[in-house]
Amino acid sequence: MSGMEIKMQTKSQNTADQFNFDQFQFGVKATDHILVARYREGEWQSAAIQPFEHLSISPLAMCLHYGQTVFEGLKAYKQVNGELSIFRLDRHYERMNESLQRMAMPNVPEELFKDGIIKLVELEKEWISDREGYSLYIRPFMIATEERLGVSISKEYLFMVVCTPMAAYYAKPLKVKVERQYTRAAKGGVGAAKNGGNYGAAYYPANLAQQEGFDQVIWTDAETHNYVEESGTMNLMFIVDGVLLTPPTGETILSGVTRDSLIQIAKDFGWQVEVRPISLDEIKQAFDIGKKVEAFGVGTAAVVAPFELIQLDKVNYQPYVGDDAQMYQLKQKLTAIRSGAEEDTYGWSFKPITNCYSDAGKMS
Repeated sequence: MSGMEIKMQTKSQNTADQFNFDQFQFGVKATDHILVARYREGEWQSAAIQPFEHLSISPLAMCLHYGQTVFEGLKAYKQVNGELSIFRLDRHYERMNESLQRMAMPNVPEELFKDGIIKLVELEKEWISDREGYSLYIRPFMIATEERLGVSISKEYLFMVVCTPMAAYYAKPLKVKVERQYTRAAKGGVGAAKNGGNYGAAYYPANLAQQEGFDQVIWTDAETHNYVEESGTMNLMFIVDGVLLTPPTGETILSGVTRDSLIQIAKDFGWQVEVRPISLDEIKQAFDIGKKVEAFGVGTAAVVAPFELIQLDKVNYQPYVGDDAQMYQLKQKLTAIRSGAEEDTYGWSFKPITNCYSDAGKMS
């Protein structure tokens, strides 16, 4: 797609000033514009940023029948000096294509993904609140659009990016249940890809847990149901007597960007970090002998989501969620880097620059 232009069609008036940032539900209101590009005849074409509108696709579109859907999630921030930043744009681009490869879908070119998101964020900058804890959530996604029934790989796709304002994802610590019956992912499957089917398969067991009064579930391995994997839509971490524990990523555990960031911060704090399989027996024993246990989910949306209760085999355990919990130190450090309150020595915060890839809105 060398030399392909991202066309710009903007609304005459930005509506961010009409949005109630004091009271809103995440993910319901999109910003004013959307990035759209089509893949046909073996190449990307028709890339454009245009006013947000509903899609029109055929009922025969293959995404509606055979599961070829992939998405990402990242955030943009307004820093304390007023500049914009996009957190770990490079890693999210890499992970999007890792998911696409697993789902037999074409890669998104770097210029389209990065340049498109940069231009979209700059256009929607008024939607990024400078209030503490607020951000702009960016959702790149791709769907198969070839109009045909038949179990085969689609030849046509639609790549899009939408944005929505965001505050805190979880307002309070969570109650979670260890899931030993149902499985989120198995070795050889697509658990490491951010595809729609992973999330659809999780709804039923998560709904059962919510009917019992829990907020989320802790997923366990498909083979033995004795090793923790993820929690809901988040990676999972424990801090046991000061040691940070988290299971390794792989075929069944998503390579979380927030997870990776917090591991690096913990190491730089001088903490002991162990990335290894974690059994339920180990966690149960830690509680039973009185060790201090912190348990929390980590992810782009939630950042750090503390667990105040874990039910394991009908027994309730209470992780530590006091104000001096170590997990909050991780969150505070990451928040300070994202907001520009502390220097980003890691180079994680990308600051948008108009036409950083090309001249006059064209991708090289």
